[in-house]
Order: sequence, then structure tokens, then C-alpha cells
Amino acid sequence: MNSKTCLASVHAVFLLLAASAATASPFFFSTGNPDGKMGTASRPASAGLFGIESADDFVLSQQTKISSATFTGLLTGRATTADIGSVGVEIYRVFPSDSDVGRTSGAPTFSTSMVPTRVNSPADVAFDTRTGSGLGFSVSSLGSFTVANSVLPGGIHPLPNPMTGGDGAVTGSEVEFAVNFVTPFDLAAGHYFFVPLVELTGGDFLWLSAPRPIVPPGTPFPPGSTDLQTWTRDDFLAPDWLRVGTDIVGGSPAPTFNAVFSLTGESAASGSIPEPGSLFLVVAGSLALLVMRRLKPAVRRRAI
Repeated sequence: MNSKTCLASVHAVFLLLAASAATASPFFFSTGNPDGKMGTASRPASAGLFGIESADDFVLSQQTKISSATFTGLLTGRATTADIGSVGVEIYRVFPSDSDVGRTSGAPTFSTSMVPTRVNSPADVAFDTRTGSGLGFSVSSLGSFTVANSVLPGGIHPLPNPMTGGDGAVTGSEVEFAVNFVTPFDLAAGHYFFVPLVELTGGDFLWLSAPRPIVPPGTPFPPGSTDLQTWTRDDFLAPDWLRVGTDIVGGSPAPTFNAVFSLTGESAASGSIPEPGSLFLVVAGSLALLVMRRLKPAVRRRAI
């Protein structure tokens, strides 16, 4: 192979891999804007305070790297952005993934002794988590906002009496969190739950509800998939979960809720997304072969 042919081969390999990398497409999902119907507490456990998780779902049609997210809620009890401590994000798969099915009873409905059902709930434990130095965040203040109902700390109860009707209207300071993940969540195609956790030194963070079903400017779910309602639990109910609308608020018919969040990232349209380092290694290797081929004739001549 002469030098021109080798260089042409290197160029062809580079273009092929670059085209493969270009198959990655932007990913964006949003549940839309707050509807003022519900606010649910969601915070990490901290000194003297038990943890509470609120979860809403999203669906990925293909392998996707989630690099950033937003979520919107209320700061209550005169809390301000200066009172925000740690922020975290958890990703759950849908039950029975990552769960101890052996502890449940009533299969195939997967009802347990603590909650009416586990069908379509988040799993027992998180699939992946970003906290502390694993993420960066900023907060935007959006003014005063009132929700018609809420689930506050202490408002989550196991069977036989999970239905409380909710904890009533709450007014607070509306805020939007923008979160960037140092290492993106790398998720296979599937159904997941998003859980934001906000620690405050005073007051509570309540995650705001969004319309269900999703309406513009929200993003519709992929065809054939189901938009599940918001679930919640605290440290005393874990590993089980309750449906915010069906189990806690109740009624006939019971309301159901989404929660306000968005996700941004990159999806692989086919196969995996080649890293820039992989492209460099392949091209460097091809150039090394070119140099070796050009040196071989010179070595033979010296040996004659």
C-alpha cells in the first residue's frame, strides 16, 4: 500500500466513525408547567429529619445519556434560596426491578401489607443517584405561588388508613432548579422515575404538580407507553410507595398528578455513541501503520 492509499484509508475510517458518532440525537423531555393542584415534599434524610421521596416517570425509547434536568417547586415556611443546602437526583426503575418481590404478597398484583399496590410504582431502591459533587445546580426565584393541596412531612401513612385527602393548600416561593450532572445518567431504553431531593435549613420543599395527561408545552410520551402518576414515600413507609392521587388524596374519581420536571441529553439512534477518544485512537493507529510501512523499505536497503 503506498502512502496516498494509506492516507485515503485513514481519512475514510475517520469519516466513517464521525458519521457513526453523528447518529446521536438530542433528547429532551418535559412534563410542562405547574398546574397549581398539588405539592409533595421531597427531601433527603438529615440530622433530625426523616427522608421523603416523590417520584414521577419518563420513558426512553433508546439508550440515552441524561446530562441535565430542571424541576420546579415551592419553598415554604418563609424559606428562601439562601436556606437551600444539598440537592440530589435519583433515578428509579419500575417495580419489580431492583426490588425484593419475595416480601410482597398478593401476586400478581404485588400488593403488600403496607400499601394498596406496587403495580407501576418505583422500585424498592434507586437504580442510580447523583448527589454532592456529582452535580451542580442553580436556582431561579419565580415569585409567590399557591397549590390547592399538598402532601407534607408526616402526611404519608401505611395501610389501613393511607387516604387522608391531603394536607391542604400551601403558599410559598416558587423556584426552578437547573441541575447539571458531572457524569450523565447513562440509561438503556425503558421506563424510569425521576426523584428530586432538596434539603432546606428551614421550611419544606414541595415539588409542584403538572397536568396529567401531559399538555403543551409538555412532551408527549412515546406511542404505546403509559404516563404513570406521581408516587411518594417516607423513611417509615420504605421500601413501599403510595400513589399521591389514588392512595393519599382519594375520592371518586381520585385525581392523578404528574410533577414538573424536564430532562436534556443525547440519545443513540443506533448502537453506542463512540467517544472522541475512540476516534483519536483509531486514527492514531492508522497513522502509525502508515509510518511503519514507509520505514520497512529503508530498513531492507540498509540490510543488503
